[in-house]
Amino acid sequence: MTPTPAEQLLLAVQKMAEAGLNKGTSGNASIRLDDGFLVTPSGVPVEQLTANSMVYMDWEGRPEAGKKPSSEWRFHRDILLARPEMGAVVHSHSMFSTTIACMGRNVPPFHYMIATVGGDDIRCAPYALFGTQALSDSAVAALQDRKACLLAHHGMIAVGKTLPQALAIAVEVENLCEQYWRLLKLGEVKLLTSEQMREVHAQFTGYGQWGK
Repeated sequence: MTPTPAEQLLLAVQKMAEAGLNKGTSGNASIRLDDGFLVTPSGVPVEQLTANSMVYMDWEGRPEAGKKPSSEWRFHRDILLARPEMGAVVHSHSMFSTTIACMGRNVPPFHYMIATVGGDDIRCAPYALFGTQALSDSAVAALQDRKACLLAHHGMIAVGKTLPQALAIAVEVENLCEQYWRLLKLGEVKLLTSEQMREVHAQFTGYGQWGK
């Protein structure tokens, strides 16, 4: 039997915790519906979540009665509205993505897998207070033509056509940020050229979960 959207969302946040992307009540996720979206609730540890915990919201930002959505519901809504081809958003405070985000750095093309996010770098959006429209606007801009971005002094966002794809991208971004962090400790970081990255993007077209 196909899992319901709420069951899919529960499984995704459980996998985020298992992968070490989130701890405690940090991070959140959402999945697109025809008339709105489901988002994880505010301040509930993952081990206490059930499918019924997930919060339905309409595109005007109104939650279902009696439930409190994640404080970051605005960027989930705005990203899904700005990117109609995407069906899911995941947000984490994972160790290495957050470390690089706290440095306010974009992640440059030091490795060809940077192309998995859809461009030649992973942008870092400027800092804005969590839960605000300013943060949402910043995230939407950083995600233009991308499937992931960092949020300065905050964490990481990944998007996908499906929740499994968004989660896979989040895991890959965390891995890339760890590699980049280790390289920064060694000194100069050698980068791939624009031409080399164009070749990677061409190779990725239609290739597995990274296909365009």
